[in-house]
Amino acid sequence: MKRLLILTLAPILFLGCKSPEARPPVSIKTGSFIDASVERNKKLNETERNKILELIEKDENSKYIASENGFWYSYDTKIEESNITPEFGDIVNFNYQVSDLNGNTIYSQDELKTRDYAMDKEELFSGLREGLKLMKAGETVTFLFPSQKAFGYYGDTNKIGTNVPLKCNVTINSITQTETN
Repeated sequence: MKRLLILTLAPILFLGCKSPEARPPVSIKTGSFIDASVERNKKLNETERNKILELIEKDENSKYIASENGFWYSYDTKIEESNITPEFGDIVNFNYQVSDLNGNTIYSQDELKTRDYAMDKEELFSGLREGLKLMKAGETVTFLFPSQKAFGYYGDTNKIGTNVPLKCNVTINSITQTETN
C-alpha cells in the first residue's frame, strides 16, 4: 500500500517542483498610451483654437491680441497713463466673471465676489494668473482661454467640466505693490 501511494505521489511532487519561468510580455508596444494621449491633446487643442478664432472673427467690436502664453485678450477699458503692472507678491484686487465660449455664464461676478490675490503666491488657474500680469489698475479685459490654460482635463470641483475653454471678463480695481518691488 505504501509503495502504491509513493508511486502515485512521486510524479506529482517532481513535476510540481519545476522552477518558475518568466512570462513573455502581454504587449510589446512601448509608449502607445502616451502617443495616443499626445495625438488626442493635439486634436483637442486644434479644435479649441479654431473655436476661439471663430469667436474672435465674429466679434467685430473687439480687437483681440494673441498672448505669448497661449490665450487671447481684448481691452474693454485700457489705461494709458499708468505703467504699473502686478509683479511677484503684489496684492491685486480684482473682479471677474467666467463664461463658456457661447457666452453662457458659469460664475457671475456676484458669485465670485471681489478678490484680493497675492501675485504668484496663491492658487489661481494659469491663464488668469498670466493675464493679470498684463493688466493695470482700472483696466477691464476680456480673456479667451483654451482649456489647458483654464481648468484643463479635471475641470473645477463645481461647474466647469472637462476640457472647457473659458471667456473671462476681468477688472483690476487696484494693485498694491509690496516693498520688494
